[in-house]
Amino acid sequence: MKDSYLTAGIRFTSLVRLLSRNHVDWNPVYISRILFLLQSSFWSSLFFRLESARFKQALEDSPLSSDPVFIVGHWRTGSTMLHQMMALDPELVAPTLFQVALPENFLVSYRFYQPIFNMMMGASRPMDNVKIGMDEPQEDEYAMFRLTSFSPLEQLIFPSKSEYFLRDAEFIPDDKSVDQWEKSLMEFYKKIQFVSHKRIVSKNPFNSMRVPLLAKLFPEARFIHIVRHPFAVVPSTRHLWSILQKQNVLNRNSYTPTIDEISCFFSQMTNTLWHDLSLMPEERSVEVRHEDIEQDPVGSLRLVYKKIDLPFTDRFENQLNGFISSNTDFKKNVFVLADEEKRVIAKTMRIYMDRYGYKEIV
Repeated sequence: MKDSYLTAGIRFTSLVRLLSRNHVDWNPVYISRILFLLQSSFWSSLFFRLESARFKQALEDSPLSSDPVFIVGHWRTGSTMLHQMMALDPELVAPTLFQVALPENFLVSYRFYQPIFNMMMGASRPMDNVKIGMDEPQEDEYAMFRLTSFSPLEQLIFPSKSEYFLRDAEFIPDDKSVDQWEKSLMEFYKKIQFVSHKRIVSKNPFNSMRVPLLAKLFPEARFIHIVRHPFAVVPSTRHLWSILQKQNVLNRNSYTPTIDEISCFFSQMTNTLWHDLSLMPEERSVEVRHEDIEQDPVGSLRLVYKKIDLPFTDRFENQLNGFISSNTDFKKNVFVLADEEKRVIAKTMRIYMDRYGYKEIV
């Protein structure tokens, strides 16, 4: 799936509102993307009506647990791998790529879209070599953007100025809209639990800036903060946003953030997380280094589970070992930083690097 996959699946009325409040360049590339989005929105609207007619009452009567597990932390910290591992736990369920792509109708539309997804999708994500598939774990920001038309992703798709789209981003809607945002998140989770009857494990870096709100909505939630050496995170994040914008942008104002801009926001996000997680009972949050997970996946996950009081079963350990064995040939992207870029990152991220034992030479 090469174009506009961040917006495809949104319903027609929401798509029209999104397009009307943003600048779109009407050249052949963007026109073709909009035509794709329009036809996609037609089918999403149709399946939404079908799902509402069939499942509305059952979903209203279905309970929602108050104890999801949220994986938070900056982009490219290894959260995807952690999410994939925890999704193997028989007691947990992760939102899938298909569910976040069609959050308003996945209960009825799966069998119709399955052959289309299989035909259009590659074997791995466009920004790295991570396996991708319609049933693979995926972050729920993409669902919330489609459900509410609210997300910093909007400024990635419709850039309006030459600066990092996260620089002054709003991560929580204003007072007039926040109730609807909360309701949409809870209804989305309720649908996932309706079909799985399991505890949800969510991976969403955007949620790093929403911890107090999520803790209010889910009083028994657990939070896992994953960290990684900034020399790996910052250039990889720059590559991520460059690829996502190239494949999803709808005007000519594309902008690739600088190393300095990403480092500054990385520091801001981390400081916010440190503060918000420190206000919680100790058993509700835990930190883990990506490097430790790489070195000892089973041991690291066992410690994480113990800290936040999750049962680590033999069945889960067997699943983990199978996952590890099947990914022995996985090759990570490697980014080479200039000495000046390393100095910029180290200066901005000094407290972070000292806290987690990261050296300036890697």
